[in-house]
Amino acid sequence: MMLKVKEILMLRRGLLITAVLFAPLGAQGQDRPVQWQRTSDATEIPITVFHSPQSANLPTAETMLKGEWQFEISHRFIPPFKNGPDALWGLDGPINNRLGIAYAVHDRGMVTLQRTNLNDNLDLNAKVRLFEAGRESTPVMVAVVGGVAWNGDAPSLLDGSTRPWQYYGQLTANVMLGERFALGVVPSFLRNPLLNTAQAQNTYSVGIMGQLYLSPHVSVLGEWNISEERVGQEYDAGTFGIELETGGHFFKIMVSNSVRLNPAQFMAGTPFSFDPGEWRLSFNITRLLQL
Repeated sequence: MMLKVKEILMLRRGLLITAVLFAPLGAQGQDRPVQWQRTSDATEIPITVFHSPQSANLPTAETMLKGEWQFEISHRFIPPFKNGPDALWGLDGPINNRLGIAYAVHDRGMVTLQRTNLNDNLDLNAKVRLFEAGRESTPVMVAVVGGVAWNGDAPSLLDGSTRPWQYYGQLTANVMLGERFALGVVPSFLRNPLLNTAQAQNTYSVGIMGQLYLSPHVSVLGEWNISEERVGQEYDAGTFGIELETGGHFFKIMVSNSVRLNPAQFMAGTPFSFDPGEWRLSFNITRLLQL
């Protein structure tokens, strides 16, 4: 009997010591945060107005993520729709085409190299996104673009020389109105709009672009570039069409009175009026690449 009493006393003493030793640990365990509780702020969704870095022809303020590439192939069919079935409404060609490659050196900056067969125009430009705001209200984005173009097939002047270089700068300001309509304004400056004049000229233009997003994958777009009138560039360039977007791929099919592709060519104007008889089919295809 005495042995059992001693065993009971020793067991009680052991339980008391265990409780004293582990009580602080239990208290500390109650103060620990729940494991699934967020320990840092959620990553903010980037402000976006236009989904693509380019409208039909004008630049948007959108850029790509650092390290991303974008490949482009675009066509402007030269014959107008009015040529009818004999020319397959212009699809028989000839065409002006462009191949381009862009690379994002930063989340806010990208460089683009593009070539079109019109005058063998090789264009290099850079875009920098300067500003964005309005995450909780009206999204706004602003970017600048600067570029230089070299024309391998520049026409010869009266003295036998050529003037193949062109330079330009653009400011693009974009705003999202409501949840579906993007609007942009693009004032531009261009040096040497006409390659065949005795003296290089300066010209200014103002582009206006809009895009209505009907669904996550389908939208309609339009743009108008107000330019100075000159010989061979008498009219403003207008474009409207539809954009299909899926997984980094943009396909734009459009109607326009302009057949010029690269910025130094397009922003100067067009020899064709915006009369439906002068409308021509065009398309842009871009693909986002992550190498």
